[in-house]
Amino acid sequence: TFPAGFVWGAGSAAYQTEGGWRQGGKGASVWDAFAHRPATPPGAAPPGPVGGDVASDSYNNLFRDVEGLRRLGVSHYRFSLSWSRLLPNGTGPANPDGLEHYRRLLLRLREVGVEPVVTLYHWDLPQALQDAFGGWTSPVLPQLFHDYAELCFRHFGGQVRYWLTMDNPYVVAWHGYGTGRLPPGVQGGPRLGYLAAHHLLQAHAKVWHLYNDRFRPTQRGKVSIALSSHWIKPQRMTEKNIKECQKSLDFVLGWFAKPIFIDGDYPESMRSNLSSLLPEFSEVEKKYIKGTADFFALSFGATLSFQLLDSHMKFLQLESISLRQLLYWINSEYNNPQIFIVENSWFVSGTTKRDDAKYIYYLKKFVMETLKAIRYDGVNVFGYTVWSLLDGFEWHRGYSIRRGLFYVDFQSHDKKLMPKSSVLFYQKLIEKNGFPPLPENQPIEGVFPCGFAWGVVDNYIQVDTTPAQFLDSSVYVWDVHQTKKLIKLDGVYTSKRRRHCVDFAAIRLQISLLQEMHVTHFHFSLKWSLILPLGNLSLINHTLVHYYQCFASELLRVNITPVVALWQPMIENQELPVSLAKYGAWENTETVQAFVEYARFCFTSLGDHVKFWITMNEPSVKNLTYTAGHNLLKAHARVWHLYDKEFRRSQKGKISIALQADWVEPACPFSRNDQEVADRILEFDIGWLAEPIFGNGDYPEVMRAWLHRMNSVDLYNFHLPYFSEDEKKLIQGSFDFFALSHYTTTLVGSEKEDAVKYDHYLEVQMINDITWLHSPSRAAVVPWGLRKLLMWVKSKYGDIPIYVMANGIDDDQNIVHDKLRVYYLQNYINEALKAYTLDNVNLQGYFVYSFNDKTAPKYGLYSYIANQYEPKPSMKHYKEIIDNNGFPGPKIPELLCPEEVVLCPECHFFRTRKSLLAFISFIFVAFIVTIFFITYYSKRVERRYK
Repeated sequence: TFPAGFVWGAGSAAYQTEGGWRQGGKGASVWDAFAHRPATPPGAAPPGPVGGDVASDSYNNLFRDVEGLRRLGVSHYRFSLSWSRLLPNGTGPANPDGLEHYRRLLLRLREVGVEPVVTLYHWDLPQALQDAFGGWTSPVLPQLFHDYAELCFRHFGGQVRYWLTMDNPYVVAWHGYGTGRLPPGVQGGPRLGYLAAHHLLQAHAKVWHLYNDRFRPTQRGKVSIALSSHWIKPQRMTEKNIKECQKSLDFVLGWFAKPIFIDGDYPESMRSNLSSLLPEFSEVEKKYIKGTADFFALSFGATLSFQLLDSHMKFLQLESISLRQLLYWINSEYNNPQIFIVENSWFVSGTTKRDDAKYIYYLKKFVMETLKAIRYDGVNVFGYTVWSLLDGFEWHRGYSIRRGLFYVDFQSHDKKLMPKSSVLFYQKLIEKNGFPPLPENQPIEGVFPCGFAWGVVDNYIQVDTTPAQFLDSSVYVWDVHQTKKLIKLDGVYTSKRRRHCVDFAAIRLQISLLQEMHVTHFHFSLKWSLILPLGNLSLINHTLVHYYQCFASELLRVNITPVVALWQPMIENQELPVSLAKYGAWENTETVQAFVEYARFCFTSLGDHVKFWITMNEPSVKNLTYTAGHNLLKAHARVWHLYDKEFRRSQKGKISIALQADWVEPACPFSRNDQEVADRILEFDIGWLAEPIFGNGDYPEVMRAWLHRMNSVDLYNFHLPYFSEDEKKLIQGSFDFFALSHYTTTLVGSEKEDAVKYDHYLEVQMINDITWLHSPSRAAVVPWGLRKLLMWVKSKYGDIPIYVMANGIDDDQNIVHDKLRVYYLQNYINEALKAYTLDNVNLQGYFVYSFNDKTAPKYGLYSYIANQYEPKPSMKHYKEIIDNNGFPGPKIPELLCPEEVVLCPECHFFRTRKSLLAFISFIFVAFIVTIFFITYYSKRVERRYK
């Protein structure tokens, strides 16, 4: 959480939100004139609202805005005074209506307990001053600004503790008088831009001294200037690039910050690069400007970053939105000042209504970075202001984006404020003063049940069927005198011996690595395309089958249970035999019959060694047509029934399908629309294949309804096949357990924000929470997603046995300590424990993906370098969890589990006939004893006769 007394606020600017441009005696500002330039042909109607003429109409809805602040729970409200509303001509007598308007606002803020942070000048210079003097290029302006500020301090100073003289002078000077992109639109080039900035600094200093000398003793307030900045990082970490980054910050933020916070003069990099272009301060002026800020007021976000920062001011380096780094730089550069963030946020599309997920996650990122800067970096930040309170006119971007917490319909007459999802997010943030640890996210102590399956996955085991030297029946002579080589004797052979599993050297190595890990189960997939190359039994790869038999039997020999998938789709031909892949793959019903025949062969050949079968491992719904999925489900069901009827009694195994099941979370947790989208995606991603098997025997109703809706509006023509009643009965219940692979969690929203990540077919926007931990491949690390998924499966399909068949993350292979994977395993397994102990999920096993980097680069628990396997720290950490059977603690009673020994399948006959064996043993012993006594007494009788 943030320190006690941390200030939470929201902000707005007069021209962006007030409207009322001709009401109450207001004069024209440079923005009024700029917005009303003839940009359309004569007689043509302007496209939508014109500038800030009406905007959010805050001038006529003062109580509405303050009610929004009260609802948010903020302690401060930053707003700006309109210079041309108070002094219509920029000078002269004050406008009584303008004074009364701001008095009413300040009074209402006091009534609801919100403290004002008031900006004197937020870009809206009176047009009269621009016309008469040329605006900020004139040396007269600093004194006129002084007079305007004196009026404001006199009338409002008793109720205002925080004053900001002006906002973002960089934008005013550079784009108002240099490039002409913004009002007053003067294209004066760099010289005029630097001159305007010179006068802005002088004006600020005058106002600070005015307050310090005449008003501070009685009003006891503070005065600063809102300075905006970007952040920049080096293209490459070289000394030259780092200096260019420093120069970039000097030319934007340092341009104004160094004179005020350091020594009254411009940065040296500007002086040396700009020479005569940059005006000079006299020594007296330097002393006058230095120290004219009571705190550092920072503006950071969408106004400047990636928008109004001139490209040449990046000096060929990379712009970034890293608030934490900027705060640290300010802290280091300007001698640890007190920092008040007076504007920060991002934006959403102008078409986005109230579910502003993108805005929320940027806001969350910025607030978290602020918290890290305080807690980890020792930066003295005492307040944060979200921008903005309500939607308004967004300067050069007009109404094409929105930045408000409250939604405003600009076409409506009453301009009601409607809270967006971000209002609820910010409310809770203020209420909790940050991000306190949530009880449900805290790790728990506990252990898994006896017999819990601890496993590891290797999609396809390393197959090396090279014959060992012992299988060579040839006879050799060693030529010890000349060539020193073995010479083969033609026509001379020894008798051939049977193949043995020890002949496969690759098996021994893999088994030893698995033993080192202490796993109880090992999950791998068979290669259908290699076992039956033609897709039928006319050609069988017996060598490969023998290899698989050996691998499984060797696993059993060391008490590791093989978990074998019959088929797992891969990129090349979906890992189907070529003859099947060429003729429609799963679109072709013949593939179903071929899969059944292949399964029968595998059960017959490997069933004595394998008691844990997966029909299909992670069929990818993203790449399946509805027809293919239909056939795939029928194939699975037929294979399950085949095993159930013909093999289960003798082999005593279990069989099911393994589905990929990443969790889907609504991007706006408070939004019903986003929740509906999340539910829809879960049904399409998981329910499509799960509901027919584990549910009612048919596809989810959500899928049918959605596809009917999409087809009815002629957008698409997707047909979801129907099952006959017999097929429903065949498919429903064709499982022994629920096997799932889970890797990450995805956020989804209903509002279209990013066309690249928007799925038009399902009308879903993929959202990224940029505060989440991510792997190098950008997979989000969200441990609680696994627990939610397990609870969802239980709620939908009942108390069925569940196995997490694959769970893992990629990591940078160059990082020796693979800390990310250690963190991932620790927290995901702990969430699995919560599901088991707290939610009563019938969880029976957990498998890590993956075994090694050779078969799954960057995912392995073993690295593979220079033909050598090396255990990573994450393997050792997983081994420790296995040895402890979870996370035991001092208060957790010790769980004593009987040691299970899995014997060889050849011993099955003896294991199941212990009583018979005991009887036979008794008869055998009795027979031996009888023979002994007969022999003994026969000899005695014989001696007696002699």
